[in-house]
Amino acid sequence: MQLYQRDAIEQVVKLDRDAMMTVEEAFAALGRGEVVQPPIMSMVMEEYHSEVDVKTAHIRHWPRFAIKVSTGAFDNPQRGLPSLNGLMMVFSAETGVVDAVLFDEGYLTAVRTALAGAIAAKALARADSRRVTVIGAGEQARLQLEALALVRDIDHVDVWARRREQAEAYAGTMGEKGFSVEVHEDIRKACSQADIIVTATPAREPLLEASMLPEGVHVTAMGSDSPDKRELDDEVLVRADAFVCDTRAQSENNGELKGYAAQGKAPPFKVYELGRVIAEQQKLRLSDATITVCDLTGTGVQDTAIANFALRRLE
Repeated sequence: MQLYQRDAIEQVVKLDRDAMMTVEEAFAALGRGEVVQPPIMSMVMEEYHSEVDVKTAHIRHWPRFAIKVSTGAFDNPQRGLPSLNGLMMVFSAETGVVDAVLFDEGYLTAVRTALAGAIAAKALARADSRRVTVIGAGEQARLQLEALALVRDIDHVDVWARRREQAEAYAGTMGEKGFSVEVHEDIRKACSQADIIVTATPAREPLLEASMLPEGVHVTAMGSDSPDKRELDDEVLVRADAFVCDTRAQSENNGELKGYAAQGKAPPFKVYELGRVIAEQQKLRLSDATITVCDLTGTGVQDTAIANFALRRLE
């Protein structure tokens, strides 16, 4: 059994096209029905504003699978600590022997989450998308933008966050990476000219409303990953010409479909899953005016994919 620390993992795993292709193929395998993926095991510790998720999946014919333990402590930025932490255990699918433990401190989760956003945009956003609105200013807001640059030529970024100083810091950081960033006080104005909107927050109440969506926009919502989180108003989903999620079951429990699930109602629109969209090369954008929404809750298949990718490079 090999033990790898975050420093070594960061040296070999980046937000690059090879990593994206690995995660994309894992989504396609999920869409083809070639994945065993149990429900997420979750626990919330309300008094500490923290949570833990355990995710896993086996992709048929892949020799290894991963079990990922991911923690989130959302008061950590005030402590000078990252919001996410955790590790991944990689097992032989044939023998059950532990091949490696990746002490990535949440790094691989952050990378595969950002890559999923890029994969969604690749499949759903207009090919000429150049202007991105980012709602939120934390780690994932940064990584989502960097990953998007793998699939679209981004020339302007609008950002809104609850705390102006955090948005200003984000603008400075991303400016140093070559992005032109404009900070907004008003979320509606921030969205008014967007080709792509990314919501990357731990919000408990919807932030994005249907009236904020420009014609032809693509929305990637990745902050709602537990039953008590929500970023999109129901009318956003209704207005979309195509609503896509990583898995319907997870979206109904943790993601943006849970409003309908809680009422025991089927949503008044068709629900697509990203894996099938990729595997079947479904064309959901019918014109430049089409509005698409993708709800990403984070799947075990992504964790197995990025852990296998990391271990191949480490070895």
